Amino acid sequence: MAKPVKRKKKVYLYEVDLMRVIFIFGVLANHATSVVTAYVSSSSTSYVILLASHLILHFTRMGFMFISGLVLFLQYYHKDNVSWPGFWLKRYKGSGIPYVLWNAIYTALALVLTSSLTFSKWGQDFWGHILHADGFYMYYLLVMFQLYLIFPLLVMMFKKLGSTRNQLILMGISAAVQLVFTFWTKYKYPYISTAGWPYLLSHYKNFIGAYQFYFLAGAFVSINYQTCKDFLQAHAKALYGITAVLAAGTFGLYYFNTKVLGLTRHYAELIHQPYLMIYASFMVATVFLLSLEYAKRRTRPGWQPFAKFVGISSKISFGIYLGQTVALTLLTKLLSYVHTTSWAMLLLTPLAYLFALGFTWIMSYIFYKVPPFGVLIGRPQMVTRRILAKFKQKKEVTVQ
Repeated sequence: MAKPVKRKKKVYLYEVDLMRVIFIFGVLANHATSVVTAYVSSSSTSYVILLASHLILHFTRMGFMFISGLVLFLQYYHKDNVSWPGFWLKRYKGSGIPYVLWNAIYTALALVLTSSLTFSKWGQDFWGHILHADGFYMYYLLVMFQLYLIFPLLVMMFKKLGSTRNQLILMGISAAVQLVFTFWTKYKYPYISTAGWPYLLSHYKNFIGAYQFYFLAGAFVSINYQTCKDFLQAHAKALYGITAVLAAGTFGLYYFNTKVLGLTRHYAELIHQPYLMIYASFMVATVFLLSLEYAKRRTRPGWQPFAKFVGISSKISFGIYLGQTVALTLLTKLLSYVHTTSWAMLLLTPLAYLFALGFTWIMSYIFYKVPPFGVLIGRPQMVTRRILAKFKQKKEVTVQ
């Protein structure tokens, strides 16, 4: 009789947990700071400080794109005979249901707040948000839907390339294309008419091509995981130093954009800039390295509370992303009652951030724990399935 083949135990990468947490907490910092800025006088020094320091946070979106490529390739690249229809069903269901539900909720809330809620208006706005992901920070999910669609082709491409050398050539081409793209978005796109362009091209932040380098970088690291780990850890000091210099350089970038180029706030703060591509790449690598150090230490007694917090926060990170609009709307309302100086508002920024993050974290944790709200954060509790399973088990016991 043939012995049953033992399944290889899946390796859990605890470093990915901390990366998710850092990036999602960074996203909240980015958006909470933007809310505060709206209540600071545009002629004040505080306003300049808030805007100049804001660029330092422009790495989180790229970090999420990197993690998406990393995790998907870790799960599927080395699998044989993957059922791609099954992959699409699982992924579109897991992200699509929260996408539809939150768009429905937010659309209704937005209309209630403007006293313009009617069923026809809600349906029209809701459908527009579903098609375009143009509200409530939902663009990331539209990009992910595109990634899921082409993911089997990406797996096939990397397998065809085979050697690390060929993959490095691909990454070099990808980086060059990304850099050229950022020059185009900064220096060309604002001055041309996009009338008649397809939606995803005229609204390039919703297009997967705008982030291709970060997805491919995640795939490359996933395939060559140990080699990349060894390289980062061997050059840790240099990496930390370069990242710190580039982070400080974002203040110079803001000065260059506003004083030399004379750009408006929108274009001065644009995430797709050549400098920010380089800075974000180093920042993502630094976060990865810090997370590797965390993974080595997480089992030590003194690290247990932090490790537990990281583990839970990682599980609800998708919920934090989806639910942030609730907290940011409340923050906007609260700040509207605060009548103070611009300097005082600047000093209130950390508290505003902690409120937005804390509120969203607690809300997401409640959804994670309390059925059936897990469906809102992509973690359904499967209550019906559990009840049926228990009923079936009791029935079997009774029969015996």
